[in-house]
Amino acid sequence: MAGDITCGSLLQKLQFIWDEVGESDEDRDKVLYQLDQECLDVYKRKVDQATNSRDLLIQALDDSKIELARLLSALGEKAIARTPEKTTGTIKQQLAAIAPTLEKLNKQKNERAREFVNVQSQIDQICGEIAGTTEVGEKVETPQVNEDDLTLERLEEFRSQLQELEKEKSNRLEKVLDYVNMVHDLCTVLGMDFLSTVTEVHPTLDDSIDDNCKSISNDTLSKLDKTVATLNEDKKFRLSKLQELAGQLYDLWDLMDAPMEERRMFDHVTCNRSAYVDEVTAPGALALDLIEQADVEVQRLDQLKYSKMKEIAFKKQTELEDIYSGAHIVIDTAAAHEKILALIEAGNIEPSELIADMEGQISKAKEEALSRKEILDKVEKWVSACDEESWLEDYNRDDNRYNSSRGAHLNLKRAEKARILVNKIPALVETLVAKTRAWEESRDMSFMYDGVRLLAMLDEYAVLRQEREEDKKRMREQKRYVEQQLNTDHEGPFGSRVSPNRPASAKKVPGTKSNGGSNGTPPNRRLSISGQQNGGHAARSGGKDGKRDSANKTASPGNAASAAKEDACSHISGTDLVPSTP
Repeated sequence: MAGDITCGSLLQKLQFIWDEVGESDEDRDKVLYQLDQECLDVYKRKVDQATNSRDLLIQALDDSKIELARLLSALGEKAIARTPEKTTGTIKQQLAAIAPTLEKLNKQKNERAREFVNVQSQIDQICGEIAGTTEVGEKVETPQVNEDDLTLERLEEFRSQLQELEKEKSNRLEKVLDYVNMVHDLCTVLGMDFLSTVTEVHPTLDDSIDDNCKSISNDTLSKLDKTVATLNEDKKFRLSKLQELAGQLYDLWDLMDAPMEERRMFDHVTCNRSAYVDEVTAPGALALDLIEQADVEVQRLDQLKYSKMKEIAFKKQTELEDIYSGAHIVIDTAAAHEKILALIEAGNIEPSELIADMEGQISKAKEEALSRKEILDKVEKWVSACDEESWLEDYNRDDNRYNSSRGAHLNLKRAEKARILVNKIPALVETLVAKTRAWEESRDMSFMYDGVRLLAMLDEYAVLRQEREEDKKRMREQKRYVEQQLNTDHEGPFGSRVSPNRPASAKKVPGTKSNGGSNGTPPNRRLSISGQQNGGHAARSGGKDGKRDSANKTASPGNAASAAKEDACSHISGTDLVPSTP
């Protein structure tokens, strides 16, 4: 293998060839001498090359040390701490040790030089702007930096100078921007052209121009101050005018009861009705066209108020009637309308006085309705309970109520709840009577419900309920009589008698069906039961009609109210029907 070939192995191979060939010793010595000379030449060349390389490395090391010393001097004494400690060893080791330090110091020098250029450029720029020798936005030439003096102390001196100049510029620029913002806000509120206003002071104050390029001269600051003062005076005057118009609008709207939709159209005017000058900041809030629009609207409403008074007054009257209707209080609406119409046509009262009077009536009506609310809520519960009682009567008369038809379980649950509610009716009526009497005693007047005294309705309801209980008792006796007649007189088709357990409804006779008070047309409480007057006929009819007549006598607030009205007017007869609604 190539790795096993050495000078000795090759010399042995050469000796073997010479022996095989029969080379003489003289020739062999010549060849060996030539080989020695060639090897010597190779060594000499290699030594020369190594010597040159060493000299270059020494020169590079010397140059690096010189550069290191120069950088340390330029950057200052604080940089000496970065000098490499290793000054012995091979040349390459010394170069390798000093190379990172040189690289870092060169990088630091370049960064420090850029910092000097940056700081000195800003100083020249600000000085030019303050002195007026530099046009706004004009860039200054790049300053020359002394690279032999890049110490931090020198840099701090420049930075301190720059900070002072920047502070002065910042203060001036802040004043300019504050003035510009004031002008912008005022122009926005007043609906004026901000750009034309601010550029009249100085062209560089436009928003499109960078802040650092804006003029910061004393002349510019003085002009801005005068502009802001003028705009503030204009704002105060316009706001005073607008608030005066807004107050007139509110008076006219309230007088004519203008709808909210119409009022919202001028929200941008009335929103500043009681605002201070500094609080008005909405865009265009004090624009001239807005003030003119409000002025035109005030004139229009002022001309319209007399022509719309009739409509406004009747609208207030309708509101008053709705309150009384909700409280179940009966008033003479026709007379009220005639009175309003007469006042308006006579012209003896100011529109505002008429509306104020009606507002007072509405306020009193609301107070009265509120005082009646608790009793009216219990009346509603009483009516609802009576409706459930009527439904329960119908449900109990239904012979198929226990069949497994669709919805039967829901009716069964409702019947259970209805029975609980019906059992509470006596206590509810008793509470209602007590509260009504207390109300009447405290106000020394009767509690009227849709024109009928509520206590009369409750008393009549108690009478109707008592009569119904008596009717139920008579019906049970009649039913027993009918069943006895059926068991005695009728036999089955095969000669046997009909079982008493079979329902009489198997021979149902058509008749008028009633659902108690729920259908709104129950018969009069004074109707007698047909089964009692004609017992035999009721028996032959299977007893069904007698049961329905009894159900039709269900007591309800509607029946009680109607009966109370009829008793008051003396129009009750034995054949009159009792209305089912109050």
